[in-house]
Amino acid sequence: MTYRELYLQGKNCLASAGIDFPGFDAAALAEQFLGLDRPALAVRGEESPPPKAEKAYLRAVAQRAERRPLQYILGSWPFMGLRLHVGEGVLVPREDTAVLVEALASRLDTLSPQGLDLCAGTGAVALGLCSLIPGTRVACVELDSLAQGFLRENLAAYPQFQIQLVQGDVLAGPKSFPGGLDFIAANPPYIPTGQLSSLQPEVRREPALALDGGEDGLIFYRAIVRRWTPLLRPGGLLGVEIGETQAKDVAALFSAQGLLDIQVLQDLSGLDRVVLAQK
Repeated sequence: MTYRELYLQGKNCLASAGIDFPGFDAAALAEQFLGLDRPALAVRGEESPPPKAEKAYLRAVAQRAERRPLQYILGSWPFMGLRLHVGEGVLVPREDTAVLVEALASRLDTLSPQGLDLCAGTGAVALGLCSLIPGTRVACVELDSLAQGFLRENLAAYPQFQIQLVQGDVLAGPKSFPGGLDFIAANPPYIPTGQLSSLQPEVRREPALALDGGEDGLIFYRAIVRRWTPLLRPGGLLGVEIGETQAKDVAALFSAQGLLDIQVLQDLSGLDRVVLAQK
């Protein structure tokens, strides 16, 4: 079997399994397991792959056809020019989260700002901020031990950034954090519990702890506003990622806490994705 035939077999298998973008996924798996990106596939398509690589590729295709997330199979995923380790036990970093990072970065007007990344997961938000604003210092708060493993790997891969991991329960509130913070960022669980079973099969393979936002999807926002915003200095920023229908409710929580200049920002699809405010 040639590289071209093997790629087409993978693509057709994924298409039959109902994968949304089978060509993209088959090409990503080919680059990872066959060592050939799309241009290389075009040039070397009539060559035959080593048997070991062929088996690894077909095994990966079979996993993807069973709806294991592509990111988990690859073991890493790009985010804002960074490459983050991912796998079972941690939420996959998504492009939409860049809206939160960029919004905070555009509003932070202090040198070497200091803040928190709550429900940190892979550390995507903290790492993204540090990549945009030199000297940023962030404490990543994460409860789950599996997610912490990936977070440690990602922080170790970027030792130039001033980020520390802190095990903590966002719902319980802060225990020993100093006040006077310049920002608090969070991409918390926000899917209402009753909707978890209707999510895409791939998303259901991600940890429920990182998805379940309680009965109405707002339990973490209430805790963040009531328990964590007192740590902000006057003028400090609070930014959170939200589900596309939650802007009004989250903005109301911010307003009730006395936060000012509340903004709702959209993602590239035009859906509400971030609420940002100032203390």
